Amino acid sequence: MASGGSTLDSSGSMKAFGAALKVFRERALLTQEQLAERLNYSHASVASVEQGRRMPSATFVERAEDALESFGVLRAVARHVGRQRGLAVWFREWAQLEEAAVSLCTYECRVVPGLLQTEAYTRAVMLNVPPPPTEEQLQERIAARLARQELLTRRPPVAFSFIVEESVLLRHTGGEEVTRELLDHLLLRTKPWNVELQFMPQRQPHHAGTDGPMRLLETPERQWLGYSEGQKTGQLVSDREAVSVMQMRYAKMRSQALSPAGSAELLQRMRGAL
Repeated sequence: MASGGSTLDSSGSMKAFGAALKVFRERALLTQEQLAERLNYSHASVASVEQGRRMPSATFVERAEDALESFGVLRAVARHVGRQRGLAVWFREWAQLEEAAVSLCTYECRVVPGLLQTEAYTRAVMLNVPPPPTEEQLQERIAARLARQELLTRRPPVAFSFIVEESVLLRHTGGEEVTRELLDHLLLRTKPWNVELQFMPQRQPHHAGTDGPMRLLETPERQWLGYSEGQKTGQLVSDREAVSVMQMRYAKMRSQALSPAGSAELLQRMRGAL
């Protein structure tokens, strides 16, 4: 899941950036909706950043700096925003690598991957796992996860491959309403050409991923790295032989899982059954 943990920062710097953004927006006589249109972001994203609930991505900061002519102030304030706030300590190095990756592969058997979650699903997952977070911690973790999702629309685009166990959806984490929203969200998230989602059937006698979740990424220098995660721990894998084994397993799972088209049909059937 890669969020949570005992080492979390305060949200003060996010609120400071949001306050500065609001000042420059009002100076430019723009509404949130108008600024969102100029930045090519949703109104909800701009509102969340202004309220200090969402970390601004580097792209957001640069577009806002240009659109609002803030004399470098927004860029300067953004340097003090904890870009990894709300992320588990053991996941932060991987999160940094994600931001520059050209390819990302994720196999998950516990939950829907964070990059594909809705806010309601994220909240349900985080509230289900003891110890219960404070409201401030919960908001920080949700904000961190939503900020990471901007990778899906980054330019230049990243090539994404996700393999998720069908059983993850059958669990209905958060209840029926949360699950309906999640299924609709997944159908939309997988429409772009650079996002491929496959489901591993619940009945699959041949499964190369029984050792657990894994992630792989390709750096701009064409180096492949791996990552595995357990209870309160995470491990970056850089040894070439070990990464090669992970790649072989992932490639095998891609052949064992439903095709992207078959996975979309599965989502539609599940959605129709709710």
